[in-house]
Amino acid sequence: MKVVFVCTGNTCRSPLAEGLFKKMLSEKGIEGVEVTSAGLAAFSGDEVSANSVEAAKKYGVDISAHRARSLSPYELDDSIFFCMSASHMAALLPYVGKERVFLIGSGISDPYGGNQEIYDKCAEEINTALDGVLKAVISKLISIEPMKKEHIAQIAEIERLCFSLPWSETSLEDELTNENAHFLTAVIGEKVLGYIGIIEICGEGDITNIAVHPDFRRLGIADALLKSAENDAKQRNSVSITLEVRVSNEAAIALYNTNGYKAQGIRKGFYDRPKEDALIMTKFFTEENKDENTCN
Repeated sequence: MKVVFVCTGNTCRSPLAEGLFKKMLSEKGIEGVEVTSAGLAAFSGDEVSANSVEAAKKYGVDISAHRARSLSPYELDDSIFFCMSASHMAALLPYVGKERVFLIGSGISDPYGGNQEIYDKCAEEINTALDGVLKAVISKLISIEPMKKEHIAQIAEIERLCFSLPWSETSLEDELTNENAHFLTAVIGEKVLGYIGIIEICGEGDITNIAVHPDFRRLGIADALLKSAENDAKQRNSVSITLEVRVSNEAAIALYNTNGYKAQGIRKGFYDRPKEDALIMTKFFTEENKDENTCN
């Protein structure tokens, strides 16, 4: 995948975005993404703004070697574009499908002609908006696939990072041969970002765990895992999926509500470390399933 940050002259905003996003990908261990920047009206070879260089240094990024370049027509076929303003988007849309052109945040203010403080604020704007860029990139790179033995070590590490009573590698590996277990992983290349496990008996599924590595939260991964697990369950003619969630976990409860899960009751003292009640939530795939029991 090739990511291109687009502005006008390619000497201020887009080089900052390129440098900061390369650092983000490196820190998160995401490979296979080529990151560059270009200008719609750039003079190729122009040096990057000195103020941009100084602003990038505050994030530990050196963009001093950057030289401006114009957007190549050859990039229009296979790249995804992140634009600094709505006008840049409008210029690209006639040539690139809207599914490959994005606005960074709500647009990044142009620091051209400003002092160092203005450039620093521009860099801060960009850095804050890069989570949205990462979310869009991950949505195109991510693959949801059945859990495999080679995933186990990374899943166990996610368990340790996310839960006070994590599953062991042995426990996870046992599920590979459990005919009632249906575990999915979210991966980019060989890197596991998250996973979901469902134990299904008589057409009724129970989510054992859904977890996303802390470095990749709020990027739509849990939602993608949940939807994939539901689609697979429907293919197996399941009638419902149930889960337990800590009553204090507002983010998770919001995710489940959004996906159509409804509160069914409370399990008192269900969780340890710390002790806490669990909210029981269920999603029935059709209204008539609410009164069905497929084991009867």
